[in-house]
Amino acid sequence: MSWYASSELILNPDGTIFHLKLLPGQVPDTVILVGDPGRVAMVSEFLDKPEHLSANREFTSTLGSYNNRPVLVLSTGIGTDNMDIVVNELDALVNIDLAARTTKKIQRSLRLIRIGTSGALQPDMPVGSGIATLWSVGLDGLLHYYRRPETPERIAFETDLRKHLDWPASLAPLYGAQCGQEYPALFPGDFRWGITVAAHGFYGPQGRNLRAGLAYPDLNKRLSQYRYRGIPISNFEMESSALYGLSEILGHSALTVCLIVANRARKESLTGYQESMKKLIGMILMHVT
Repeated sequence: MSWYASSELILNPDGTIFHLKLLPGQVPDTVILVGDPGRVAMVSEFLDKPEHLSANREFTSTLGSYNNRPVLVLSTGIGTDNMDIVVNELDALVNIDLAARTTKKIQRSLRLIRIGTSGALQPDMPVGSGIATLWSVGLDGLLHYYRRPETPERIAFETDLRKHLDWPASLAPLYGAQCGQEYPALFPGDFRWGITVAAHGFYGPQGRNLRAGLAYPDLNKRLSQYRYRGIPISNFEMESSALYGLSEILGHSALTVCLIVANRARKESLTGYQESMKKLIGMILMHVT
């Protein structure tokens, strides 16, 4: 049984976990993750008896129920670094005895469902549509700081993608991670499924060329040309690789579904997407609760 020092497992004076400011009893089995703290209120409109729990930096949370099942809605902010905080602290809340600072004998598995926005890389993906992430590719290197079990499927995927991209040694080694295996069967025909690239920046890492020149100017073209077992790289966002990889390591089940708000291939964007996002939220809640 592991014991965790106060420098490693940091708690606030009221007993809440350091960043999320939540208590263990406030985390049900289903957690809806959104990037924007303002989107917590949008998801909460679908819940019965929503109760605001905490707000600290970019981490805002509300607890309610949908179809009589408890649901926590939590904002993560932007980036895999924030997702590293969120997944580790959620796991600590349910799988570590915070008073004793020891691992619990019985471990819980959470369903971590991210609802986000994204930019499409394929020209046939219209803005306002939804894309579910089967595989996520991390360009950030975060998962290389953790021990991961090597599976033949993941190694084959990563090797094939690196070869296709001729991945530069000057960049962090890319990595892959899969969604929870139960999710594709829950959404037959509701969304397209694709491979999502999680970039650790909005501009250069996603091939946006403003005044700072790009070291890898043909990255988006090469990404859009890739297929793994017929599945294309479909979109960019900034969190899913950390969510999927850490969930796999810690025994949780994760899924990302994004609303396409820009099509990079067609140079189109959608700014007023609130109604489309509400439809997406309603569909996801209906299937996962």
